[in-house]
Amino acid sequence: MTVACCQTVPEVGDPEASAAQARAALGEAVDAGAGIVVLPELANSGYLFESVEEARAAAVPADGELLAGWALEAERGEAIVIGGFCELGNDDRVYNSAALVDGTGVLAVYRKLHLWDKESLWFTPGSRPAPVVDTRHGRIGVGICYDIEFPELTRGLALGGADLIALPTNWPREQPRQAGGPMLKLLTRTTAYLSRVYVAVCDRGGSERGGDFEGGSSIVAPKGVALAESAPGAVAETLLATCEPAAARDKRIGPRNDVLADRRPEHYVGLGGSAGKAPS
Repeated sequence: MTVACCQTVPEVGDPEASAAQARAALGEAVDAGAGIVVLPELANSGYLFESVEEARAAAVPADGELLAGWALEAERGEAIVIGGFCELGNDDRVYNSAALVDGTGVLAVYRKLHLWDKESLWFTPGSRPAPVVDTRHGRIGVGICYDIEFPELTRGLALGGADLIALPTNWPREQPRQAGGPMLKLLTRTTAYLSRVYVAVCDRGGSERGGDFEGGSSIVAPKGVALAESAPGAVAETLLATCEPAAARDKRIGPRNDVLADRRPEHYVGLGGSAGKAPS
């Protein structure tokens, strides 16, 4: 399968332009042969809202024109799309969501569980687990941005059978710059390595209302090797990488070890085990 990350530059305050930019990038990725296309977090709205009213004005329903447009682009290439959007729920609440869409329509909507900083002022946190969806291109787990900092969530997706974990992202520019590169890229590689899954993080680029974004998109193989990474300083860019689902289904790391089978959760504090005294 060919995986694409379409790093775009959403414009807060102009949801129509943001949505058009995302759809154009998606269409180009499908034309390039991508079977799985990942778009950034809040691809239709931008990120740095100034009020609840502004976030609500940019929010769209999951059964509206935005995701229907993604489905039309997906249908042209029998592709799968995972993208972030500002969602107006049936309960009239606003969510930071990601949809998984194919040519038939919306297969799943995930509402971000872990809200970062001011997101909690605009959005209601999700109340359902991050999903793993069986698709024609493999099993895809979905998270959003800050979720990658919770290994319980990403490991849970791997345990749920994900071949690929897709994370639409809006990662603030790190200051000061890290000697080893952006933390986002290190987290992507670590997440892939620890659970032996493919990980595709699609970040946004550019600046918004005085805030800079990392532009740290990457597609990483199960052994933690980056297959494609955004160029330093890149704003809008599409990454393409070839992935083999079978590589994510072999969890062996040697003749006697397996990263999932070797787990002993009954002895982990908080997962069935309890903290005790050190052995004498």
